[in-house]
Amino acid sequence: MASNNRNISRDYPPEPTLHRLPWYLAYVSMLRHRNVEYVSSTSIARELNVDASQIAKDLSVLDIKGKTRIGYEVVALENALRNFLGFATGHNAVILGAGSLGSALMADTGLERFGLNIVAGFDISSEMINREIKGIPVYHIDSLADMQTRLKAEIAIITVPVEQAQIVADLAMEAGIPALWNFTPSRVLTAPGTVIQNTSIYSHLAVMYNRLSLLRNEDRID
Repeated sequence: MASNNRNISRDYPPEPTLHRLPWYLAYVSMLRHRNVEYVSSTSIARELNVDASQIAKDLSVLDIKGKTRIGYEVVALENALRNFLGFATGHNAVILGAGSLGSALMADTGLERFGLNIVAGFDISSEMINREIKGIPVYHIDSLADMQTRLKAEIAIITVPVEQAQIVADLAMEAGIPALWNFTPSRVLTAPGTVIQNTSIYSHLAVMYNRLSLLRNEDRID
């Protein structure tokens, strides 16, 4: 199987824009809680340290217009961002690997605020199977295809050991799950038409450790 990255439509916003939009949403949500009615791209830029012209360009993907000299209506902007990012719509997801990370995600009820509804976990450990984590049942991985007909999961979250990543990814695709959220450091291969998002906390740790090392070396030189 080959990666499907080339199949992404040119009409989609670029990934850097999609990464910045949640920052804007968090900020305008805070403003709404403070009963602020309007916000300008300049104000957002000053708060988030992003160029104002970049913010205006990013927000142009939304079906919303700001008012001259006033800016965007905060409530309308918050709703537009939430809808565009998919946070206002529920997306059923399953955890593949109910170990420490998988269990933590199942227990994190805050994910529901962003439209992620984890409806089941799957594992091979007899200690985990037939258990519930925060009311979410854990099944044997062999039952994934059968359970998918009832669960109708859109997303499979991969939190297994790295050597099992491709195996469970294949099982998820065979079960008809259209999107994979991969938390392992392995780059899994996907079939055409499958959405893949890699989130390796280990790579972020590596970058942070490297920057810390450079900072310490600079301090020694000074």
